[in-house]
Amino acid sequence: MNRSETCPVLVTGGAGYIGSHAVLALRDAGWPVAVIDDFSTGFRFAIPDDVPVYEGDVADQALLARIFAEQDTQAIMHFAGSIIVPESVEQPLKYYENNTAKSRSLIEAAVDAGVPHFIFSSTATVYGEPEVKPLTEDDPIQPVNPYGMSKAMTERILADSSAAYPINHAVLRYFNVCGADPEARSGQSTIGATHLIKVAVECALGKRDHVAVFGNDYPTPDGTGLRDYIHVSDLASAHIEALRTLIGNPDRSVTMNVGYGRGFSVLEVLDAVDKVANRKLPRVEKGRRAGDVASLISDNSRIVAQTDWVPQYADLETIVGHALQWERKLSEIRGEA
Repeated sequence: MNRSETCPVLVTGGAGYIGSHAVLALRDAGWPVAVIDDFSTGFRFAIPDDVPVYEGDVADQALLARIFAEQDTQAIMHFAGSIIVPESVEQPLKYYENNTAKSRSLIEAAVDAGVPHFIFSSTATVYGEPEVKPLTEDDPIQPVNPYGMSKAMTERILADSSAAYPINHAVLRYFNVCGADPEARSGQSTIGATHLIKVAVECALGKRDHVAVFGNDYPTPDGTGLRDYIHVSDLASAHIEALRTLIGNPDRSVTMNVGYGRGFSVLEVLDAVDKVANRKLPRVEKGRRAGDVASLISDNSRIVAQTDWVPQYADLETIVGHALQWERKLSEIRGEA
């Protein structure tokens, strides 16, 4: 495919954290883009004014059929869903509904409308409790919580659908998404978010009185969990490169990890926030959270080899700086400053 070629893309959950960054990346690169979001967790201010927005449920097949017709949709980037691991343990049916059943309905609507390309927001959580090593896409799928299982089930639905119908797909298994748009157009805006860097920058700006460290007895160098933290704008660009790959190879589907291939512990992340914010964050040690694992680090060699993806922000302090910049702007948006 010529890199100048584009097609109309529908972004589900486009008012959310990752989805809004995908919308910005698509729009910046000249792709026609539209959004569907039920605004249960998303924010209208995260979507540029010139992007068409449909308020509704991704399982509403009549609405989807209208959107596909009005927008001439040729690709779907599917971000809508529930994402909190401990909550999935407490409310598994919510996760199987939002992440699996509704995804199945969306895939069916895409097949019925002849939409040829589908990119799915999956997760490294599908790997379960792996050994402490970089994970490849060929490692076993062994989810240990309903969140991971709900995503793994949708991966299988996509695989079976691509085998049976004229639709190809990319499964992108994210590692720990963080940071914010470098131009501060969007960022993590959810009140009460559980993402470590989000929590830490809120604490740095006085919005929280401490940062909880969940578990200090993992089999890792400092006892805290190791995660592969990836800047959300790099993740968004990975979606565009994955879509280009699908368009250029219409008979092929791909499953790819999206991470940097390096892990940082909870304490290392907090040290980075201390440095960038120029203050020492209060830390409170607590027990492990249900569903958490010791280490999740990617082997990203497949996406590097099979697409033109080149990360631009693979630096922890840069990630923290962008997150802090967004948190300050978010305070202005909400009238907190």
